[in-house]
Amino acid sequence: MMGRSMIAVFALSLVATATLAQDSNKYPDWSGQWKRPAGVGGQFDLTKPPGRGQQAPLTPEYQAIFEARVADRDAGGLGGDPTGLCLPHGMPRMMIAIFPIEFVVTPKVTYVLTDYTTPRRIFTDGRDFPRDLQTSFNGYSVGKWIDTDNDGKFDTLEVESRGFKSPRTFEGSGLPLHEDGQSIIKERFRLDPANSDFMLNETTVIDHALTRPWTVSRRYQRDRDGEWFIIDCADNNPHVMVGKEFYMISADGYLMPTRGGQLVPDPRYFQSRQR
Repeated sequence: MMGRSMIAVFALSLVATATLAQDSNKYPDWSGQWKRPAGVGGQFDLTKPPGRGQQAPLTPEYQAIFEARVADRDAGGLGGDPTGLCLPHGMPRMMIAIFPIEFVVTPKVTYVLTDYTTPRRIFTDGRDFPRDLQTSFNGYSVGKWIDTDNDGKFDTLEVESRGFKSPRTFEGSGLPLHEDGQSIIKERFRLDPANSDFMLNETTVIDHALTRPWTVSRRYQRDRDGEWFIIDCADNNPHVMVGKEFYMISADGYLMPTRGGQLVPDPRYFQSRQR
């Protein structure tokens, strides 16, 4: 009886392995590193210059916030770029591919990894968004695989992300998303039909900082043999935030301003230095 039981377990294991392999063959090969094509910068809309050149459809309130950030940057400040404090890029900025992106595709989850920011999970197991959604910079992503040409294999991944933490920006220029974190970000990933070493990502952002949905098309190029490096933002990062002001730590270890005319932090919790 024991022998028959072992044979039955072994047979079931083979069936499960074969089924998993068959299911895996339904998904596209997205292995390798995915990078910005040569000559492409770190702007959100690749067809336009960064900053004001993006012509972002901001509301008057958030256009004023952006202009204040531009002025702060011109004066030497961080200009509303939270990554200067080692905060994650978050969505949708992490998908600009400042550092190469890796997709790990499984039937239930597709993982999006980079060498800089926190990992992202796209759930493709049929779930809906949780009722009690815990916010994060990357948000919570739910996706669906589609076979657009009916050949029996998936070729397109449609994704919707919600549940965001602030602050987040579209790009390094400080273009803001709304502080309420109620963005809805929709993406559509697929390999370029003309060249499988290029991936297309159409992204639409619906956000209360915008007067209308903002849609851009992104393009990644595959490097099948690229090397991965660990980028730790905290290493030698001189930026600090005290209250609502950004400062820097100088090379000799002293707090210093980031822009002209900046006031010193409130020293109420320190004893006065005796000279």
